Amino acid sequence: MTIGQAQGERVSHTTQLARWQGEKAVYHLLVITGDAAEAIAMHARLLRLEYGTRRGFGSVKVIARLGETTWKSSVFPQNKASEWILLVSKKVMRAEDLAAGDQVTMELELL
Repeated sequence: MTIGQAQGERVSHTTQLARWQGEKAVYHLLVITGDAAEAIAMHARLLRLEYGTRRGFGSVKVIARLGETTWKSSVFPQNKASEWILLVSKKVMRAEDLAAGDQVTMELELL
């Protein structure tokens, strides 16, 4: 994994597309760490201070971009917000011709 770079309300990060087998389905996800994870955690703290509450599961709304594909989603904290998870749908994977193990660079606009 490569450490991401925070740019104000936008974060970019390069990582490997991971596959996770749940009880009922297979999920594909991107794990966000390093500077990018810190920027998201700070954004979440600021929102909590501003609104006095946090979103479900501590998530942060984002507009995500992989290649030419953009979609609205949320990132979810892991390990006390030192890592964040972005789920990637089959529709996005098909549009960008992605498979588990591919190295990708994502861009996130924090909402």
